[in-house]
Amino acid sequence: MDRESLTREYLAEVVASGAKADELVGTQVRSAMLNTFYDSKYLSRPLFLGLAEQVRLHADLENLRTALAALPDRLFGGDFAAFSRAVGLNDLQVAAVLRGRGRSLTRQTRADLYLDPSGFKLLELNIGSAVGGMDNADMCRSQLDHPVLAEFAERHGLGYVDTLREQVNNILVESGFTREDRPVVALTDWPGSYDKMLPYMELLCGRWAELGLEAYPCHLGHLEARDGRVWLGDKPVDIVFRTFLIGDVLKGPEAPGLMDPVLDAAERGEVRIFTPMDSAAYASKGALAMLSDEGNRGLFTPEELASLDRILPWTRMVRPGPVTLEGGERVDLVEYAVAHQQELALKPTSLSGGSGVVLGWAEDLAPQEWRELVTAALDGPFVVQRRIRPTPELFPDERGELTSWTPLWGVFTSAAGYGGAFARATPESSGDVVVNVANGAHAGPVLQVTAAPER
Repeated sequence: MDRESLTREYLAEVVASGAKADELVGTQVRSAMLNTFYDSKYLSRPLFLGLAEQVRLHADLENLRTALAALPDRLFGGDFAAFSRAVGLNDLQVAAVLRGRGRSLTRQTRADLYLDPSGFKLLELNIGSAVGGMDNADMCRSQLDHPVLAEFAERHGLGYVDTLREQVNNILVESGFTREDRPVVALTDWPGSYDKMLPYMELLCGRWAELGLEAYPCHLGHLEARDGRVWLGDKPVDIVFRTFLIGDVLKGPEAPGLMDPVLDAAERGEVRIFTPMDSAAYASKGALAMLSDEGNRGLFTPEELASLDRILPWTRMVRPGPVTLEGGERVDLVEYAVAHQQELALKPTSLSGGSGVVLGWAEDLAPQEWRELVTAALDGPFVVQRRIRPTPELFPDERGELTSWTPLWGVFTSAAGYGGAFARATPESSGDVVVNVANGAHAGPVLQVTAAPER
């Protein structure tokens, strides 16, 4: 069965059962780990994926990741610094991503996608160790406690990937360790956000321990490079798990002093960093603009092009001069962006979580203000991206009635392949807004067909 038929059948069963939202969300509301980010706001049912849908979506994301990984060589002759500048990083950030580069682009990613009538469409690709939402299996387990969903899932062969387990495997595989090596991991944040994140980091280290990974929370200022190792107190560290972001490089003159000792140690082979800083360049929306650019189509294989055409909306760096539209028409970018405000979003290349995104169709955004924003973004780290009109989904509410929400899918890839998925959604009544917790988003699991259904 596919997504639509699974959804239709499950909703009919929920309505017939009389189950309401507060019971369908399960025990997620009591999860300290989940509530760190979702503040007890959970969707009342999972989203569904058929097996063929999941396989094709993962193949499309793998093809896109492969095309991304090849851009420095295919477009810049292997000059990674030139690639990094072209995707919107400044000189300090370029210097950081050139330090301790990985042997290959990490497979730990989360694609944020809308689903419209033509299929999945990518808004951004989050790449690297700072990707959030990997504790989503807790949502799956909790909702599957409800008998209506449990029976439905068993009947249709529905299951989920434990993304947190895949994360542990990613850390080991990409850092060159096995479980038998028992590496020590420093879960490392930036000092300014450490106190806020410490409760979650402690919980995460506890969960990793259950999966056989020894890890300790810290910030960069806690680490010391000496005697041919990196140390956290009296513990030698094998892997620095990086949760700090490329934007932290710009946080004052103390930033290099915090980062350089660890980056130097990584370059000497004294410690592994998961993931290296170079993932930030690939994760830039400026890199998506390169994949979207008609002028670069000759760089990609037929398989890569087919995937890009399916899932990547028209995206361009905000630069003066002509660009090519989907139909082949050549237009001036600024003139086109100003004239088609309702169809475009303006996005920073390297911020996450919806920060700095301006939706051209926002009701309170006057044309003159939009013009000024586009003009101010010229030659800066910004892209314009084609608007996607997502297909709404129905969810049971607190009265047991079905209400319409706008979901954002978060789909993971991992070293082992498909890495699971989760969703965030806002009520359709709240309008077409950036889907995040600040705008009232609720979170929920995704279940996919993993086995032959009962007959």
